[in-house]
Formats: sequence, structure tokens, C-alpha cells
Amino acid sequence: MSSAEVLDPRFAAVAQGCGALERLATGAIWSEGPVWLRSSGELLWSDIPNDRMLCWHPQRGLRVWRERVDFTNGHVLDRDGSLLHCSHGKRAIIRTRLNAAGQASSDTVVVDRYQGRRLNSPNDVVVKSDGSIWFTDPPYGILSDREGHKADQELPNCYLFRYDPAHHSLRIASDFVQEPNGLAFSPDESVLYVSDTSAALRSDGGGHHHIVAFDVVGGQELAHPRVFAVIQPGLADGFRVDVHGFVYTSSEDSVQVYHPDGTRVGRIPVPEKVGNLVFGGNAGNELFICASSSLYRIVLNTRGATA
Repeated sequence: MSSAEVLDPRFAAVAQGCGALERLATGAIWSEGPVWLRSSGELLWSDIPNDRMLCWHPQRGLRVWRERVDFTNGHVLDRDGSLLHCSHGKRAIIRTRLNAAGQASSDTVVVDRYQGRRLNSPNDVVVKSDGSIWFTDPPYGILSDREGHKADQELPNCYLFRYDPAHHSLRIASDFVQEPNGLAFSPDESVLYVSDTSAALRSDGGGHHHIVAFDVVGGQELAHPRVFAVIQPGLADGFRVDVHGFVYTSSEDSVQVYHPDGTRVGRIPVPEKVGNLVFGGNAGNELFICASSSLYRIVLNTRGATA
């Protein structure tokens, strides 16, 4: 398959010597929420409409990791090695403890309400170096029974939240983004990127399909929101950042790569619609791409910022 395309000389070093795109597994309806498990050396991801999580291992290949998972979407490893899930079905952030082989214990709810009202449907989640948990809460899991359970929205808007596990407190970090979806910090955590996918279900051409950048002030507050990049074709459903600060985002036909100044510097064509992606592998230089029915991989001359 195709390899990385250089659109700006600043991306050339990352693309130099990279491998071709490989399809590792297929058979999903809609692939999302990939996370690399360092302890067991395998990748987990969500097949949301099938209400299951899949697993790929370099030697053992594809298997079903869990079924009846309450429509999990985004995932991230917490700083203690446990796995955090965004559960559409439970409308919550869920924690799963893992052993060294990647086997799961029972789940616990981290947070599922704000000021007594149920969350919409947490979508994607990241953990900052101070242990705080940041997640987006658009309505997609409660709009129908396809990727969650159809229900009324209890909160007045869709928010970006910050959860402090030390004090068990949840607060709204921002209400600037209409329908927040993917999110990631810059390598030094001075910038938080959040996508707005409010155009996803609009048939009238309205809504947004861009990434917003916020300055992180004092490690906890967000300021100076601005449009970082408009993604087309498609949406910035999910994205990650590498050690250089380049942003790798999903789109309709590729992974698009942006310099921290907002210039599109590269492109990785993918034969299916891209949902999300994550850096993984032993060296952190393998980009795993969840695209519609399949899982893809490309090896790049860089590493993920959090690998």
C-alpha cells in the first residue's frame, strides 16, 4: 500500500525511510479508540456498533478482547497502568485494572455525572502528567441505539471536562467547542488540541470540522482558543501528537499531519475512512490507524509524544 507523502520539507525527516501502510486486521463495522498496551505488547481498539473490543498482537494476530462492553469508544492508559474507557452505554469514564498479560479485572466507574446530571456520552480521553483526566462529552452515544443507548440529554451543552482523581472533582474545562471529540496535548503540555465534529451529522453543510488549540495556563486552565486547522475531506475524529509536536489526525481519506504552526506538512493515504489512531510498538514509532472495518499500521521515523 501507499506510504507517507511529504507536503512540506519539515516533514521529510519523519517520512524518510518509513515503511508502507499495512492492513493488520479487518472485520469490524466501525473501528475507533485504539490504545497500545505496553505491558503485553498488543493493541486494543473498539468496534463500537458491534459492542466489542478487539485485540491485535504481532505474533497471535486478531482476537476479540471483550464483548458486551457498553459501546466503549476512546481509551487511554492511566499513569498507574490501568485502562480508562469512554463508555457510551454507561455514559461514563470506566477504569479497568490489567495484569502483565493484558488481562482485565472488573470495571469501576471513575465519573458519570456532573452536578447530579448524567454525562452525554464520553468520547475520547487523555491523562495529563499531573494525573488529571481530560475528556470530551458529545451526544453521539445517546442519539440512537447504534453506538449506545438512545436517551435524553441531561446537560445543557457538550463540554470538555477535567477530572481531578485526587479530589474526585469534575469541572468544565471549556464550553467553546460545539461538539468536542478527539483531544491531545502538545509534548510539553502547553497546548491542548480539541476537535469539533459538529458537522458530522449535519446534512445542511453546517457545523464544524476543525481542530481548536487552547493554551494551557497554570497546568489546569485553558485560554486563547483558536482554530488550529480545518480538516477536509472529513473530520478530525481522533488524533495524536508526536515528539516533534506534529499533529496526526483522521480524515475522510487519510491521516493528515500538521506542524505546530498549523501548516499541513504530510499525508498518509488510507483506503478506508479513518476514525482514530495511536502511536505504539516497542519503540513507539508505529502508527496504528483505525479505519472503518480495519486496523492499519505504518512505521515512521518519529515517536509518539506519550509513548
